[in-house]
Amino acid sequence: MSEIKTDKQALLRAIPPVDRLAGHDALASWRERLPLGLITDAVRRAIDTYRSQLVQGDSPDPDMSVGQLDDRLAALAEAVLREESLPPLRSVINATGILIHTGLGRSPLPQSAVDAISDVAANFAPVELEMQTGARGQRNDVVRDLLKELTGAESAVVVNNNAAATWLALMVVAQGRSAVLSRGELVEIGGSFRMPDVMQAAGVNLVEVGTTNKTRLSDYANAIDEDTAALLKVHPSNYRIEGFTESVAIEEVARLGRERGVAVIDDVGSGALFDYTPWGLGNEPDVRQSVQAGSDLVCFSGDKLLGGPQAGIIVGKQAWIDRVEKHPMMRALRVDKITLAALGATLQLHRDPQLAAREVPVLHMLTTPIDQLQTRGEALRDALLKRGDFAAVELTQAHAYMGGGSNPAQAVRSLALRICATDQSEQELAQALRSHAPRVLPRVADGAVWLDLRTVFPRQDGDLLEAIVAASQARTNEGKSS
Repeated sequence: MSEIKTDKQALLRAIPPVDRLAGHDALASWRERLPLGLITDAVRRAIDTYRSQLVQGDSPDPDMSVGQLDDRLAALAEAVLREESLPPLRSVINATGILIHTGLGRSPLPQSAVDAISDVAANFAPVELEMQTGARGQRNDVVRDLLKELTGAESAVVVNNNAAATWLALMVVAQGRSAVLSRGELVEIGGSFRMPDVMQAAGVNLVEVGTTNKTRLSDYANAIDEDTAALLKVHPSNYRIEGFTESVAIEEVARLGRERGVAVIDDVGSGALFDYTPWGLGNEPDVRQSVQAGSDLVCFSGDKLLGGPQAGIIVGKQAWIDRVEKHPMMRALRVDKITLAALGATLQLHRDPQLAAREVPVLHMLTTPIDQLQTRGEALRDALLKRGDFAAVELTQAHAYMGGGSNPAQAVRSLALRICATDQSEQELAQALRSHAPRVLPRVADGAVWLDLRTVFPRQDGDLLEAIVAASQARTNEGKSS
């Protein structure tokens, strides 16, 4: 075949027609699986990429033939098709040190929950059917008994997230009337989820009491009148006020509610089902404690400290739960069989706190001893120093955080790989890690890329090593290909 002249115009004229390239042998298997329109679209994108490279000054091998150019463009088109054939949502390696990372889907599920999802997803499941009688059942019955057992509540329902749980509870208890809330708990959880706006959307009149840093029981008591339907407590999970502060315990609020005949709603947020103090994580409100205190309804998340799927859980008094379950919006907020299967399997693990600490990923990450991180970190560091050319690779002290609106100020001791590349800035290396397979999300600080091992599963260490090596060579390889 004739050689391509290396001046830019000749190179541009040598680009083959789309239909010829779409019929290339390298794309034969794709033509068997996909419509021709998708093949030609991938070919056009490959040609656009190549044309852009030429315009920017990149050039192919000067001895490349027309056939070789076709092969190169077909390979680019195949890469486009291969990328687009992957699921749009795929896993990443979380090396940020944030255990419950909202941007990464919060808590990864325990294996038993993954197995439960696989079973019901591929098959039919009795979501609303009593298998013994054949009669229609309630979908909340799938997890109701487990939630009653773990929290001590009289009943329970599940909706799609805790924002919905709080909104629904407010509508059921106080729509058209007022609810009393401390100014120190007028929180914005995230994504513009602000308690005043949520209460307004629920048709509830907000009565603010106390100040930002100090609220007393007398503030609640003085605010109660004939229009008051609820006393609302909201755990300020994503911020902390310290110093000259005072707040009212749920036991006192619940007692006041009983005395004055006003319902008490407690949004505890993170879904702590037992005391995490032995593992260095305190100050998280306990769901069972709130139920025992006498709260009428307690709302919490399924995908934070509970470590399950995204869900909002409401537990509490039977009469109130019945009203929640019968509310017209319950159908709009209900969860599917996938969520129920994963939640049920996760709740079973919480029957034994030690078992939960081993099997629930977010709790296992929290409780992993530092010496185990040390062993893994040293192995990764040594392997990187042998495999790559880095300006620096260090295993250094770091701090991980719970994240996801859980205990934001409390750090967890950790270890991280601190890496500086030879030919890349820290931002370029981080971008390469996010882009190359397997994809890695690092933290960038102080002129380096940090990879916190507390949020990396041990089974991912090999993939993490390969990703770092590939990312560090990305710029060199790009230079060679040009």
